[in-house]
Amino acid sequence: MEKAKRYLEVYESVKEDIIKGRYPVGTKLPSKRVMAEAKGMSLVTIEHAYELLAEEGYIFTKEKSGYFVSFDDSEIYTGIKKRRLEALVRVPVTHTSDNAPGFSYSIYAKTVRKVLSEYGDYIMNKSAKNGTEELRSAIADYLLRSKRLEVSSDQIIIGAGAEYLYGLIVQTFGQDTVYGVESPSYQKIAKVYTSGGGNVKMLKLGKDGIESEELWNNKIKLLHITPYRSFPSGVTASAGKKREYLKWSRMNDTYIVEDDFESEFTPSRKPEETIFSLDNEGRVIYVNTFTKTIGSFSRCAYMVLPLNLLTLFTEKTGFYECPVPTLDQLVIANLLDGGDFERHINRVRRFNRLHH
Repeated sequence: MEKAKRYLEVYESVKEDIIKGRYPVGTKLPSKRVMAEAKGMSLVTIEHAYELLAEEGYIFTKEKSGYFVSFDDSEIYTGIKKRRLEALVRVPVTHTSDNAPGFSYSIYAKTVRKVLSEYGDYIMNKSAKNGTEELRSAIADYLLRSKRLEVSSDQIIIGAGAEYLYGLIVQTFGQDTVYGVESPSYQKIAKVYTSGGGNVKMLKLGKDGIESEELWNNKIKLLHITPYRSFPSGVTASAGKKREYLKWSRMNDTYIVEDDFESEFTPSRKPEETIFSLDNEGRVIYVNTFTKTIGSFSRCAYMVLPLNLLTLFTEKTGFYECPVPTLDQLVIANLLDGGDFERHINRVRRFNRLHH
């Protein structure tokens, strides 16, 4: 644990230096050996920190030359300027193997029995419209532990799968809204927005996210992105691209849907940096699902609304009943609160590191 804290300490320190311009774009970082001596830490600790920075697009490595800064906040991006380092290739993100361990049936079955025993006929009650307080509180606690997202249970909405939540978003923002969707992307995303009457613009993906010209030159009011891993391209947004999305949102008074599907299974040694965590103006709606992490049989997803959207969301969709059975919600809440969910996530992440 102490070693983990130390390389994360270096990661945070160097990241702050990069974001604040102390290491401008193109600057060569101190070598691992020099940094290790300056910090009084081992080479392995520094190497782990540099690997994390490279994975997230803050730096890149040149063989036999060292590590260089690729993050450029001064060129977040108006569609006029070009990235000076656009020829660089990010460190590829490796994703979940098809052979990764699935969620334990025995643990799931044990948890179901525990819920049935402890809650009795309470499981037959209808859920609150935005989900049970037990599950929403468990998710809020989990997000704080795992992703350092500080949200209240009131901001969380439970739904039967991500597509259901996309539908609520369309209901909230309406048919007059122009929705921007990655191209290529999971085909159901655009279909849900279109079927809800929305005007959908498909925005071409580049190597680290939506092309800047596509983003800035279309009159989008709500942008749906999968920054960790866009399906089917596998494109992952860099640190600079995530901040570009936020800058675009601020300058155009728009909102972003951050679809964080599968990011729990990153092989990285730390959780993925979310756009929601970078947002201090309430412009990001965070969406995630238990379908991938627990299993396709668990038709349960959730979204986290910024506080400034709660009233509008309630006005537009408050009449919908939560479609996820109370029993299913209580089971997931117990998996989160008891640690079994995170132990499973950690097993898969260790597996992915070993097999990539």
